[in-house]
Formats: sequence, C-alpha cells, structure tokens
Amino acid sequence: MRTKPEQLINSPLSWLADSGPDDDIALSTRIRLARNFRATPFPIAGNQEALLQVRDLALDAIRESDAMLEPMEFDLPALNDVEKQLLLERRLISREMLNPNQASCLIADKDESLAAMINEEDHLRIQALSPGFQLNPVWNRINQFDDALSRRIPYAFDVHLGFLTSCPSNLGTGMRASVMLHLPGLAMSGQIAAVKQATGKLGLAIRGFYGEGSENFGNLYQISNQSTLGESEKQIIDRLSSIVTQIIIHEKKSRNFLFENKQSYLLNHVGRAYGILRHGYMISSEEALNSLSALRLGVDMGMFSSVDIHTVNELFINVQPSHLQLRAGKELSSEERDTERATLIRETLKAKRGR
Repeated sequence: MRTKPEQLINSPLSWLADSGPDDDIALSTRIRLARNFRATPFPIAGNQEALLQVRDLALDAIRESDAMLEPMEFDLPALNDVEKQLLLERRLISREMLNPNQASCLIADKDESLAAMINEEDHLRIQALSPGFQLNPVWNRINQFDDALSRRIPYAFDVHLGFLTSCPSNLGTGMRASVMLHLPGLAMSGQIAAVKQATGKLGLAIRGFYGEGSENFGNLYQISNQSTLGESEKQIIDRLSSIVTQIIIHEKKSRNFLFENKQSYLLNHVGRAYGILRHGYMISSEEALNSLSALRLGVDMGMFSSVDIHTVNELFINVQPSHLQLRAGKELSSEERDTERATLIRETLKAKRGR
C-alpha cells in the first residue's frame, strides 16, 4: 500500500532524537550508498521498461530482506510538489528526486532511519540515519542492509574500480558519509570560513542542511567525504570521524570562550532570538532557523529550563514550508506561511513554558 506524505506530519523523526553521542553539537549521522544493477542501463540512459523492471526488482529485494519494519512506499511521480518537498525536508529524498522519472519511488522504514531511493541518479540510493555522532554503528547497519540486497540484486561492480555509478565522483565505494553539526559558536566567533577551508584541504565538504547547493541557515552544516575511489569504507569513516571530532572540540571551546569572555554578547544573541520566537507573528524560514539555532545554543548551555533540545530539533523540521502547508491542509502563500510558522513556534514554546 502506498503511503501518503501527510501521514508523516505527526511522526517523530528517530534521527532527531536527543539521545545520540555528542547530541549537543551533532544532530545526526547519515551514510548513503549508491548502487546499480549489473548489465542494466543506468537511469540516465535506461528506457522506461527497463527502469520499471529495476523498480519492481528492487522493491521485492528490499521487502524480502526484512531490514525495514513496516516499510512505507511512496510513488514519487504521483506526488505533488508540496508532498515531494516534504520528503526532502525530512531528508528522505534528494533534490534530484523533486523531478522524478516515471519509475522512481521511495521506500523507508517506519521511523525513517533506513530508506532507499529507486531510480534517482543511480538505480539504488540506500541510506541509514541515526541521532548524534555515531558513524560506526550507522555503517554497520547500512552495510548489513547492503549485504542483504547484494544477495538478491546483481550489482554493477568492477574489481579495479569498485561499484560503478552514474557520476564518477561516486565511483569506488559509492559511499557518502556525513554528520550534521550545529556550529553557532564557530560562526559567532568568525571561525567558520577557516573550518571550511581546512576541511576542504583534507578532502571533506561542508554543505547546508539539504546537502550540495543548499545554504547554511541555522548554523547547521553537513560534514561529508568528497572522494569515494581509492579508499575503503573504513578509511573514509575513520578520516571523517577524526575531523568531526576535532570540529566538535573547537565548537565547544568557542562556546566556552563566548560564555567566559563575551557573556553579554552571548546572552543578548540568545535572548533576542527567544523574544522573536516567543512573540513574533510573522517569521520567515531563514529567520526561524537562525533564531532556533540561537535558542538551541542557549538550551545546550543551560540557559533554559522550560525548553529541551528535542523540542528545538523538531521545530527545525516542522517550520519548513511543506510541513506547514500539509499541516494546514492547503497551499499557503509566502506571507501565510510566515504567519503559520510564527503561530506554530509561539504555541510550542508556550506549551513548554506552561509545564
């Protein structure tokens, strides 16, 4: 049975739970693998009949693997723009899947911690997500899922090049490992540019919430590997883990420096943001995310007793345009979204304060 995206509105995201390692800074960990069927044209060159066969075989293999509990299936071509955008906001699909071909679909675990895009740029893009900073556990889970699928699907693989993919940048392991970090301390102390430059030299990329091409609203940054060829999965994970650990250390030092040396500046930054969120009647997406970033910083540093990290994490998702529109049950203009967003935030924070 096909799942309707609006059914996800009230479902908590397991990968935003405030229960992972270093969750004061690391929101989530994700690993994605690109795979293709052997002797089958890649999506960019495949005809419709071949891609439909890929879709059916992939869905059967995933169902038979029993890796997903109560899997949800989404027929992407049948969804409207708002519904597809909702899946993007929940990190279930890529930006490329906003314009799917007729054989594209998504299948995901009930808690959205495991998912597979079928017929995106590659035949299969499988991913696993978990809260906090935990690359090795996420790798173990997706590796088991990948092994289960490989017993049912003949993968396109070369002994010298590794897994064959549509884009040369994914050749080899086909792996993209990333950790979503909240870095307001480094941003406020003017060190983000230096961090980006240093990580780039080390072969890593820093992107926004939605990956490549997205902006860094809310001081949320995805740190991920760039190369997939010439390294093993373990080497990629170990290098990324080492660098993310260093970034987390520097973020904590930046926060401590602000608290000890620029306390008025820090309190003013957090207090103004809380005032906007608590009393604003129209708030844009950008203003909401940046203000929520400041609120999250204040919560992390013990400035609030009535607001918890989980509430702020969920607001990061719930204030997104498609979440607002599907919750309202209709398409909203930009001005109407700003009003709905402000109302949602006010009511959420008021409820927490009233407890």
